[in-house]
Amino acid sequence: MAPNAAAKRKRNQDDDGVFGPDDCPDGFTARQLFGQGTSYTYDDVILHPGPIDFGAHEVSLETEVAKGIKLRTPLVSSPMDTVTEANMAIAMAEVGGLGFVHYNLSVDEQVSFVRAVKNHPVGSATDVNVVDASATFSILAASGRSYAVVTDDGRLGGRYLGVAHASDGKQLSASAKLVDHLAKVSAKKSRDDAHAAIKADEKLEAVPIVSDDGNLLGAETREYLLLRETLPDAGAPSVDAGGRLLCGAAVGTRESDKDRIKALVAAGVDVVILDSSQGDSTFQKSMVLHIRASHPNVKVIGGNIVTRRQAYHLTHIDDGKGGTVSVDGLRVGMGSGSICTTQEVCAVGRGQATAVYHVSSYARSLGVPVIADGGVQNSGHVVKALSLGASCVMCGSMFAGSTEAPGAYVTDPATGVRVKKYRGMGSLEAMQKGSDVRYHSDKNHLKVAQGVAGTVKDKGSVRKMVPYVAHAARQGFQDLGVTSLAAARTELDEGCLRMECRSGAAQAEGGVHDMHSFSKVLFG
Repeated sequence: MAPNAAAKRKRNQDDDGVFGPDDCPDGFTARQLFGQGTSYTYDDVILHPGPIDFGAHEVSLETEVAKGIKLRTPLVSSPMDTVTEANMAIAMAEVGGLGFVHYNLSVDEQVSFVRAVKNHPVGSATDVNVVDASATFSILAASGRSYAVVTDDGRLGGRYLGVAHASDGKQLSASAKLVDHLAKVSAKKSRDDAHAAIKADEKLEAVPIVSDDGNLLGAETREYLLLRETLPDAGAPSVDAGGRLLCGAAVGTRESDKDRIKALVAAGVDVVILDSSQGDSTFQKSMVLHIRASHPNVKVIGGNIVTRRQAYHLTHIDDGKGGTVSVDGLRVGMGSGSICTTQEVCAVGRGQATAVYHVSSYARSLGVPVIADGGVQNSGHVVKALSLGASCVMCGSMFAGSTEAPGAYVTDPATGVRVKKYRGMGSLEAMQKGSDVRYHSDKNHLKVAQGVAGTVKDKGSVRKMVPYVAHAARQGFQDLGVTSLAAARTELDEGCLRMECRSGAAQAEGGVHDMHSFSKVLFG
């Protein structure tokens, strides 16, 4: 042993002359592990346990998704057109997280989704079957739904006309209009009143909730009433100062997106996320300056990025007046999503664990929250992302295929499995709908895909999934010996949180193995 090392060891001896556990610590600090020039994914890293003197129920996961916007649950849904529209954003906010509505659609459509979230009566049904005045009973027959709420435009927020029951159309032609055969249902002004009405009359399928001016806000439905009895406790929802559900929305960085942002702000959006595959651009910086000048009360998240240098550029934007402005949050991830091929096609990106650690360690010094976006397949990955410095975890593939995700379920003819469509925003299929602006490819005649399209299994409701993932994360933090995200940051910064890189064999050993057959039930 070298003399200086021996002297250091001697100085660190306990009073009884015996070396203590801190004299030869296990594993590495995050700075040591991620400072070796190797790009690590979540599966590459394993965290070491710490001492426990508290219960998992005592762990707080409270965090910020952007400066000043607090969440009880550090999970947000991705702004993808097969993941987040109004139903997903409502559900995410009601379980303490947040949803970002995608922008691969018209301004009016995106605004209608944001309004639906902001006007939604907390705790009422989300998947309300709303149709316009031209709808016929054939729609109910085709959808298998037992009711339809009729508005003038077929949307939440439209002028309420009435409720039609499928049972009332059995003796009618399929072409008969619903609006001509409305049931005698009295609309209510609150979710509690609607709930009481549907409990009192077993013949009612839906009781609408309307505003003072007669516009449809939501409904209490028998379908949702039965579903809610099977759901775990959602906890406190994510709401703004006025008690309305929080809602985020994605926007691009083109000149036309300024009008989109203006309309979203008018609809009540709380935070916008600049949706670019590579966020370190003059386009994004210009849009941040525009939002700061025109909509100072709206929070803005920049990204996607994977390096400290990119983080510096988005937190030190020259305002042209001798000063700088910063985004309110950073979105980290490039090519790590299950449907993303950016690293394969463009040879640019970074392993997600490495990216999250390096960007978060820099952003934390500025008080800027970080969203870890991509590469998350299970609750263990959520624990790792949060432990390595992320403030929130954004989920795409994990929430795709859920009840609240856009699209209809179909049965895969080859396997008989119930599935929903899931696609990357860089897939050619998504680009054809307009997402190519995200990759600055909308002016190109030749489009190069940076994602794929496919299907994912039915995953049930995020109202079940998110509470499970959140509780699993609490158990993970308990095993680490920390009671909050703030405590985890302290352990990380002081080098007390130890970790190692796992070999391929260690990764295999860490999963289910040596079983003839098994059933992997994630929660119950």
